[in-house]
Amino acid sequence: MKLLISGICGFAGSTIATTLRANDPTLEISGFDNFVRSGSESNRRKLQSLGVKVQHADLRLASDVEALPSADWVLDAAALPSVLAGVDGKSSSRQLLEHNLLGTINLLEYCKARRAGFILLSTSRVYSIPPLATLPLVVVGDAFRPDPGRPLPEGISPQGIGESFSSNPPLSLYGATKLASEVLALEYAATYGFPVHINRCGVLAGAGQFGQAEQGIFSFWVHSWRRRRPLRYIGYEGRGFQVRDCLHPRDLAPLLIKQLARDSGGIMNVAGGTANSMSLAQLSTWCRDRFGPHQVTSDPRPRPFDVPWMVLDAAHCRQAWDWLPITSWTDILEEIARHAEAEPAWLDLCDS
Repeated sequence: MKLLISGICGFAGSTIATTLRANDPTLEISGFDNFVRSGSESNRRKLQSLGVKVQHADLRLASDVEALPSADWVLDAAALPSVLAGVDGKSSSRQLLEHNLLGTINLLEYCKARRAGFILLSTSRVYSIPPLATLPLVVVGDAFRPDPGRPLPEGISPQGIGESFSSNPPLSLYGATKLASEVLALEYAATYGFPVHINRCGVLAGAGQFGQAEQGIFSFWVHSWRRRRPLRYIGYEGRGFQVRDCLHPRDLAPLLIKQLARDSGGIMNVAGGTANSMSLAQLSTWCRDRFGPHQVTSDPRPRPFDVPWMVLDAAHCRQAWDWLPITSWTDILEEIARHAEAEPAWLDLCDS
């Protein structure tokens, strides 16, 4: 079987390709990247040393995608992954739409022409911001938790946000591009008869991630703490109680292998869940114990598109695919910490 991975030299794409290569040597893996991100070239060398075919192509250019070699499946791991994309001054709204939506369209056209299956790595950010921003919460152990004494919106339980939760806008421009990509993928599947799987991922984290505050928050926080660089608790009274779950992308590999063997797909959350969730304040406690003290300043001003508690419930994935994440949050953080010690200039690379 032949698998083509977009964004293969990014953190998610390269980690998944490496893990799939180790787990299933019979799988023929190739991929492409535009090599815009710093560090992409080092990932290319690593992948090529493992026998993974990597080439340069721009997802936004239909002619580039049309020229790619044939594959049985396409895994879309390419995106501008920041919820602030299009409004942060680092990328324009047009760039965001071209990367995250037009790029998906080009891949779907490829799948239509080659009769290939399609797997989309989507995001928790397809869920509606207003009801998430007003969740009834309490503080337990320096972290927000759903208030057990008050009713929660439909689609949310103490175990997390389910797939039935509202995806009504506003979502952020980033979330809207991913939701639109999901809808188009399902429409292509229904119209042209090729299989589609959509995996809504929690926050991906691990060593080698190009961590920044708005996208690789766990990596960014650990590397910044190790370097004693400035850190801030932004919004929510500046106390760092907001919570996210984390997932190592290598834990996606067993699920993907199963999905490559089955035509029936659909939408499901794929995430670390409550067991792999923590607040920034709790993350700081872990960093303090690991690296020693470091001051975190408080900035209570709200940040666009932020929500206080974003934890996905992956029960549907567990039932449908017998899948659970393997790597604990402590193992993820320790892996990042060791990488921070081995690569002290990593943040400089991420910023370039």
